[in-house]
This record gives sequence, C-alpha cells and structure tokens, in this order.
Amino acid sequence: MRLYVGCAMWTHPEWQERPLPPAKRLRTYSSWCNAVEGNTTFYATPQRRTVESWARQTDPDFRFVMKLPRTVTHERRLAGIDNEMNAFLDAVEPLGRRLHALWIQLPGSFADLTALANLLEALPPHYRAAVEVRHPAFFENPRAIAQLEAVLENAGAEWIPFDTTVLFSAPAASAAEHEARSKKPRLPRRLRALTEYPIVRYHGPDDTGRTVAGWAPWVEQTVEWLREGRSPTVFIHTPDNAAARTLARRFHAEVRTRLPELEPLPDPVPTDPMTLF
Repeated sequence: MRLYVGCAMWTHPEWQERPLPPAKRLRTYSSWCNAVEGNTTFYATPQRRTVESWARQTDPDFRFVMKLPRTVTHERRLAGIDNEMNAFLDAVEPLGRRLHALWIQLPGSFADLTALANLLEALPPHYRAAVEVRHPAFFENPRAIAQLEAVLENAGAEWIPFDTTVLFSAPAASAAEHEARSKKPRLPRRLRALTEYPIVRYHGPDDTGRTVAGWAPWVEQTVEWLREGRSPTVFIHTPDNAAARTLARRFHAEVRTRLPELEPLPDPVPTDPMTLF
C-alpha cells in the first residue's frame, strides 16, 4: 500500500538552505516527496537530454505527472497536433515508468468532447492519461458530466480535480493569495475517481491551519481509495508554495495515522549548511 504526494515544482528558494546545483535539486526533492507535477512542459517541450537527467535523479517508482504543451491544449485546442504530440512524447520517453500520467489540462472555454476523445484514442496504449477540465458545464450540467465521464472511462483516463474551494472560502489575506485567486479556477470540489489511479490537486491558502483543515475531505477519500486497492497521487499547493513540500509530507502522515500499514515516506536528504564539526 503506497500513497504518492508531491508539489507543483521540485525547486523553490525557500527549500534550499544551501545552494544546490541543478543536477541535485530533483534528487533532493525526491527524498521529500515521491511525485511531482510537470508544469514546465506546458510552456516548452524539454530537450530529451534534460529529461534523461530527470530520470537519473529519481528512483524508477517516482511519479511524474507531465502536462501537455499549451500549443496542444490551449493554442491548437487538440486539433492538428500530430507534430507537437510526437515531439513531446519523444522528449519524455526517457522517464519510462516514472511517467505516471500525461496531464491534459484544458482551458475553461473548452468543451469539445469529440476532440478530446480523438486525442485519447490516438495516444499510444502504454501511456496513462489524466484530464483536467475547467469548463463550468462539466461541474454544473449533469448531461455534460455524464458525457465527459463516458469519454474518459472509454479511454481508461482519469479526471483530475483541482480543489480550490478553501482558497476561495475567505477574502484574500496577502498579495500571493490575490495572485493565486486571479489565476486559479473557482469550481466545485469533485471527489469521484474513475480509475485505479486517482490524481488530486489541492490548493490551500496562506494560513497553514486552514489548509490542513480544508484537506480533511481528501484525507477521508484517500484512505477510502487506498482501502479499495487504488493508487492515488495527491499534490499540495499554496499561494507561494514555500510550505508545500512540508505540507505534502504532512498530508501523507495524516493519512498514515488512519492507515498504519501505509508505507512511510523516506527521511529527507539534509540540506543544512555543511560545517567542519
């Protein structure tokens, strides 16, 4: 029984008590968390040699959830994307089984289920797909919800919920919260999983107490998934993400208090300044 937790990135200024070279940052992060969101691939397809470095820094069972490039999802809106998809899949191939899922994040104006079904059908069968939608109809219209679930279930794809309900539950308390609220979707919480591999994105506010209290439904749901034999991945976000790495481990620990048989996370690699004594 294993729970995967992680953050939106593997490097943050607040996480480095001493400077680390790029080739060691992911390795250090992977001693804290066993999964990471691949957000940078949204902006540009990485060089294959860069991805090879990511693979070298992580164990084979580490999980990358890699976001498809915005040229595919937001600019071309899943149409005429063969060249971009082939280049992306070639670039991330060195991750091997570390590539847990291809993350298809769709814009809030996107509701073309035919285009989505075509993309999912065209993916090579060894890739797992997970879809994040933001169009209001997929949260408010029962018919649209059922249609989307049918498309995803037919392809064996997961629906990624992005839970921002706690972030929006009170007025913004900082500039970072204002910025996060201006960029993140405000949509209802969705707890249902479609596959054996649920993926959750949870975004809390600056206040750690509110963030921890707000994830209680996800602790309950994660415990249930694990008892059902599912293999969930949970990503923790905050407005500036400075505490996200610690909070991800705290989420894991909270689940483990309910399920003592859950495999513990490893002890993190020390990053304190080195001394002579």
